[in-house]
Amino acid sequence: MNDLAGESASARAVVRRAGPGDLDDAARLFNEYRQFYGYTDDLGASRSYLGARLDAAESVVFLSFADGAAVGFCQLYRSFCSLDLAPIFVLYDLFVDSGARRLGVARSLLAAATAHGVEAGASRLELSTALDNTAAQQLYEELGWMPDETYRHYELPLPPR
Repeated sequence: MNDLAGESASARAVVRRAGPGDLDDAARLFNEYRQFYGYTDDLGASRSYLGARLDAAESVVFLSFADGAAVGFCQLYRSFCSLDLAPIFVLYDLFVDSGARRLGVARSLLAAATAHGVEAGASRLELSTALDNTAAQQLYEELGWMPDETYRHYELPLPPR
């Protein structure tokens, strides 16, 4: 995948797919993302989890860099749609460092995710966001994402092993 560039007010942001040498930057942002959602600060566990996903090719991670520093990431998980007879991608994680918000970083990450889905022959991308995350919802809808009005989403929490 080629680098995707997005202009911001203060710097040129470059988005690229994360490779093995990017694990420290990706893990730091992933740990901050988890804290944003109320989870405990645990850089080691975040690094282990993300490293395992990348090593097993179970996810695709894109990183956004501004002035050489990683300022945002998104993580996609490949899944499948039986009805479409095609792969889909679940955009499960999207996070932008607080100092880089409102500068186009999320928009650039979403563009990279979309381009990846198209290149992979996916029929669609899916995501979920908190009901009160109206800023993200506004961006998603501005970029053509649509709320699902056909299916109701359910989940079943399982006991820990």
